[in-house]
Amino acid sequence: MAGRSFFLGLQIVALVAGAHGANILGLFASLSPSHLVIQMSMARILAERRHNVTVVTVLKPPFLHKDITHILVPLQKDDLQAFNSVVAGLSKTDNSNTVASMFRSVRQMSEAFSKMGSVMKHPVVKNLYEHPDNRFDLVIVGYFMNSFQLALAHKLKVPLVVALSNPPSFLGGVLGNPNEVSYVPAMHLTAESGTPMSFGKRLVNLLGSLAQRLFFLVIEYSNARTYREIYGEDPTLPSYGDLNKNISLIFFASHGISEGPIRPNVPAVIEVGGIQVKDQPDTLPQNMEEFLKEAPHGAILLSLGSNLKKENLKPETVQKMFNVVSKLKQKVIWKWDDLQNFPGTSKNILYSEWVPQDDILAHPNITLFITHAGKGGLTEAQYHGKPMLALPVFGDQPSNADVMVKQGFGLMQSLLTLEEDSFHRGIQELLENPKYSDAVRSFSSLYRDRPRSARQTFVYWVEYVIRYHGAPHLQSPVVHMNYIEANNLDIHAVLLAAISAIFLIIKFVFRLLVKNLKGGLRKPQALPRNKLKKKQS
Repeated sequence: MAGRSFFLGLQIVALVAGAHGANILGLFASLSPSHLVIQMSMARILAERRHNVTVVTVLKPPFLHKDITHILVPLQKDDLQAFNSVVAGLSKTDNSNTVASMFRSVRQMSEAFSKMGSVMKHPVVKNLYEHPDNRFDLVIVGYFMNSFQLALAHKLKVPLVVALSNPPSFLGGVLGNPNEVSYVPAMHLTAESGTPMSFGKRLVNLLGSLAQRLFFLVIEYSNARTYREIYGEDPTLPSYGDLNKNISLIFFASHGISEGPIRPNVPAVIEVGGIQVKDQPDTLPQNMEEFLKEAPHGAILLSLGSNLKKENLKPETVQKMFNVVSKLKQKVIWKWDDLQNFPGTSKNILYSEWVPQDDILAHPNITLFITHAGKGGLTEAQYHGKPMLALPVFGDQPSNADVMVKQGFGLMQSLLTLEEDSFHRGIQELLENPKYSDAVRSFSSLYRDRPRSARQTFVYWVEYVIRYHGAPHLQSPVVHMNYIEANNLDIHAVLLAAISAIFLIIKFVFRLLVKNLKGGLRKPQALPRNKLKKKQS
């Protein structure tokens, strides 16, 4: 009965929708809270724009706008356990080799994410396209190795845009974005802005790009199997390989002009790095506001993200961190997920199970951010001009931290081998040496300097796609070409065959001419003796 009431309620929402703006559906079935922060920021922006926004998630969102219709799909226990096991395993692995760490982490996480096919089979999700009264104008899919979810837009027969918490090197290829490996680093490498790669780096980048392609082929093979398991031989759907041909554009959580590297982008690549940063920070919870207000020596935010739980950390590592930060004269807000069992008690530490990270980093008294180097957190710190001490764990975090250090915004240490002395020295270096804060504040000015803010850019292009019914004119022709056509391999083959044929013809003619020429130059043969005597008589 409750299920029928829910479906009826959803139908009523769909029927009344249209009073203001477009009907937009967001499928944000990510197991990563950090991804969900960016995606829910997009949903909030559209709701504030008076669009009718419905959002499907498998996790409870960190915040929810009052005008968003939220559908929580119950997550199967096995799926959540699989993801938590991956995080637990990766947190105990040495990630000093950023390349190996990237591929290992993404492979293991993608395997956990691929099990999210159960979400697409759920009656709530199926009702979105099976009930005739549900009407949508656009679908936004949050992507992370789950291309089979793109089928929802095909089912609804509406335009599709994708939201991705990575730069274009991660998924730009599906839009036909050029893969310029001679000067654009693959997702596992870094490069200095405006500086050409050396021969060695170009070689590594080429090999890495080939490995990346092979890696994605393996992942997509698994996703294709999941797609067939969910939809079987549904005649209304395209083949798995053609799903991405319906993508109007992709929103990437990056800003290449300031972050680098400079790269060629097709029009369907829209960079909205910093989309989760509010124009004006919200008021902090009272306890945090009072805690930060009375901080004459400044304050530190310590957060290792939402994926890493207390049980993933070695108790001795946590104790070392507490021993250091509890002795600081600065105040510390420490994100900690178990308030019944926290590392220790100190007047200068405020523990909180959840922190409004962007709003805290915007506070003028925050002088340092101790972070796991997730893309979202680094972006917010860079936007607000705060130096960082990175303790990366897995995925893109080591490479994110590496880039941050090279830019001069902070330091990086290993969480696995953390020692009190080095941890304390790192914190003191960042607090006392102004070069780090100067560098990140300078970058903050560059990062904010755009023709349109990330929010304005996002709204403009969402509404553009709706206005022009998917804006197919934005698509690169490469999207509808196979690998052979896109790389002119068929033309090269024809030209090679033609050149070979011409060469063989010329060779044959030349031999024939030489043979005839030799025959013409031969001396006349002498007459036999008997014929010669007859002729004389």
